[in-house]
Parts: sequence; C-alpha cells; structure tokens
Amino acid sequence: MTTTPLVIGLDSSTQSTKAIAWTPAGEAVAEGRADIPMANPQMDFFEQNPQDWWQSTVTALRDCVAKLPAGTATSVQGMAISNQRETLGFMDENDEPAYPAIVWLDERSRQQIIEFSESFGAENIHRITGRPPDLTPCLYRFLWLQQNEPQAWKNTRCFVDVQSYLIKKLCGGEYRNGWISADPMGIVDMENHCWSKELLDALALDESRLPTMHPPGTKLGTVLPSVAKATGLPADLPVFAAGGDGQCAGLGTNCTIPDRAYVNLGTAIVSGIWSPHYRYNRSWRTELAAQGEGYIFENCLRSGAFLMNWFVDQFVARGKADAAVFEQLEHAAGRIPIGSEGLLIQPYFSGAMDPHWDSFARGVFLGLSGSHTEAHIYRALIEAITLDQVMRTNDMEQAVGYPITHFVAIGGGANSPLWRQMLADASGKPVHVSQTIEASALGAGMIAAYGAGWYDSITSAAQSMSGDTTAVYPDAAKTVIYEELLSIYRKLYHATADINHAMVSFASKQHTATP
Repeated sequence: MTTTPLVIGLDSSTQSTKAIAWTPAGEAVAEGRADIPMANPQMDFFEQNPQDWWQSTVTALRDCVAKLPAGTATSVQGMAISNQRETLGFMDENDEPAYPAIVWLDERSRQQIIEFSESFGAENIHRITGRPPDLTPCLYRFLWLQQNEPQAWKNTRCFVDVQSYLIKKLCGGEYRNGWISADPMGIVDMENHCWSKELLDALALDESRLPTMHPPGTKLGTVLPSVAKATGLPADLPVFAAGGDGQCAGLGTNCTIPDRAYVNLGTAIVSGIWSPHYRYNRSWRTELAAQGEGYIFENCLRSGAFLMNWFVDQFVARGKADAAVFEQLEHAAGRIPIGSEGLLIQPYFSGAMDPHWDSFARGVFLGLSGSHTEAHIYRALIEAITLDQVMRTNDMEQAVGYPITHFVAIGGGANSPLWRQMLADASGKPVHVSQTIEASALGAGMIAAYGAGWYDSITSAAQSMSGDTTAVYPDAAKTVIYEELLSIYRKLYHATADINHAMVSFASKQHTATP
C-alpha cells in the first residue's frame, strides 16, 4: 500500500504547542495540542519554565502521531519548528534554567531601553537589528539580567530561544537554531545574517554563550531514540531549521510577493510584507524572511485579540462560563454603527510598537457614557485594533512607495465575520481568509517539506502548500466613513501620550513605595 508522505509543523506558541501533520498539498491530516503555563509573579513580569515548553511539545507530538491513520507514522519524513519569538531562556552548565525564561510580553526592561539607547545609540540599534528600541526584543533583557540578577547571568552557559532549546531536547548536541529564530533576539546583524559583534561587545557577551544559527531548511539533527519512543515519531526523523512564528505565518500564507500582506488576528496583531532588500524604517520592524531570501517588514500591536478576552474575563458578568458569550457579543456589536456611538479606544494596553515605539503608551477609553453597553465596548475594541492596523498599513505603503493590494488573514480573529468585514471596509482592501488559521505550523511544515526534498525551494513549497483563500470585499460607502474615523483616531495617541507617561511614572513610584 502506498501512503502519502507527511511532514510535521510544530508550533510552540506563547500559550500552547500545536503539532500538525501536513501532506504535500498542505492538507492537515492530524493535530495534537497541549497548553504551556505562564507565570505573572508581579506587575509587568511574565515568565515560563523551559521544561514546560518541552513537556508541551512531547504531549502535542504524541497526540498528533496517535491521530494519524493506522500504519502511517512511518510516512513522516521531516519536522520543523515555529516558535514564540523574543522569549529568552537562561540555561546553566547542566542544561537547567539558571533563571525563569522571560516571555516577550514582559515589560521589566524599560529602564534598560532608555540607558542602552543613549549609550549605544538608538539609530545604531535600528540600523543593525532592523528594530527601533522597544520592549519586545531580547536585547534589553540581557541587560536587565546583568544588572538585576548577576548570579543568574554568571551561571547562564547559553542564552536560548524556544527553538534552540527544543532542538537540543529533540536531537541532542549543542544549542542551535535557524536564522528566523535568532533574529528576533535583537542582537543579529541583519544584513550579514550573523550575531552582531558590535552589540555583543557592548553587552560583554561572548558568542560562545549563544546558539549557532543556520539558514532555514538546514538539517539540524535527527530525533533521539528516547524521543521517538516517547512520541511515536519515526526513529532518526530529520529536524530542519525554521523559527519565529510571525515569519512562519507569513510563509504559510505564501507571503512571498511584495504587494500581499498577511495579518495574524491573534493574541497580538502581526502583519507583514515581503521585500527582497534590507530596509529599516520606523513604520515597521525588519526581520529575516522564512524562505531564506529577503526580509519581512512587520507591523505589530502587542495587545490584539487579548483585549477581547481581557474584557470578557474582567467585565462581562457571565464571562467565558457562557460558551456563546463571544458569539452573542459579536452579534450585538454588529448592530451598532461605525464609531460605536461616540466611543473610541486606544489599544496600547502593553505599550506601542510601530509607528510610535513608546513603551509607556497605555490604553485609553474616550467618549465613554452611561448609554454605552458591553456590546459598544466590545465593538470599540475591535474597531480600535482595526483602525490601528489600517493606520500602520497606510504608513508602510507610504514608506515603501507602492500599494499593498490585499490582506491574507489568519489567526482566531479571522473566524469573526464582523472583524474580517471591518478590516476590509476600514482598509478598502480585500481580505482573503486562509483555509487554515494555523499558518505558523503550516509555514514550519513548508520548511520541513523543502528539507525533506519535496520541493526545490522553500518558496516553491509555499506556492504548492498554501491552499485557496476566500475573499471578503470592502463596502466602498463604509470605507469613506472609516476614513473619517481614522483621521480622529490618529490624533488620540498624540493627545494622550504625555498623560500616559506621567501616569506610568506615578504608578511606578506608588508601587515602589508600597510595603
């Protein structure tokens, strides 16, 4: 009997791990999932235990393999990993955590951003790494650990991203990763695809304490016999270099042409376009592309669909205990006019990346009245996220000098009819909804398919495996209304920035003074 060859795309994201088996046509045939816990030990601190990344990986892989048709596990020919970016682990001589891994959501390193930007130069940081000074890259967490936990800094033999940790656990050997897993650490020379000597010298960090980095699709090893036994994977299964979930998501939507933007409507809102050339600009952050050729110019709003979950958890009486709560809120919000009857929200609940690059930015509710209901707030949250995305896309178009013709939407928010239609209407661009919301796992699967020899390039794998999309088209009359609302929204950050800075400073002093 001839069986279809398979690859596994493993997506180790912030909250869970998904292991999905893909065919050469990009069809998912089996999927396993497992949660990853996260600790919030104090204000602005978000941490994980790397051992939980591993346990979640084993569980998801075992679940995926168990769901394959009987006798087909041996058809799996390769695996690659998509992982949460900008999360930094600290491994000691015994490959145990010297300190809890600091998650990309963490905000403890604000002071290090200010100090290092002044000493090294904000423009130099941007030129080398493609990223303006910001909370998200790991660069400033290196500095925080040096200054606040010197013993943990000293005890750390290797500073790892999620992929390099999982590769070592899967295959043994030293820590190693792919370019697109290394570059989000914020210490990579983006033009030369290597660790930046200038930044390492400034950090007093020897390159021997970092993973080795490799082009996408490089074979990094084969699974250990003990791993094969624990998961059901074939013995000696090759594992190929992949990396950051954002870049893998772009690949999973076949974002390999300049005028197509992917938009991941997930916990964070991440959007990007591909470019063959390196450029850096305050309208985006620049990343290495998953296909190993060119770059991704990426927008990011740190607090995306997280805001809807936050609102329901904290302020909707029935909360998530009512399985239909989101459907009910969406239905009610859909009956409310554009602009939520005078309610406008600034969605910077976790600081602002592009275009403001302000870690002190915060959420703002403007125009709230006693007539507004929970449905108004719910709609205003979606409108805020959507307006911010349209603003950032427009700024990117102006900077690159050509139009983005359409979005390809992925992530849980792409399942929302209200949200995807709102994005089309507000942007005036078609929104193509991908067949799979698991584009990061699919992107990893595409890299594994190339590594396994199915295709002659990662780009060819993307073109063959990305599948069809369903288009949502804009309503021109509503686009005009959203343009007026966007002109108001653009003023909100500048009108409140000084107040937000003052409040963050005030709250910090009170927190420090509290016994």
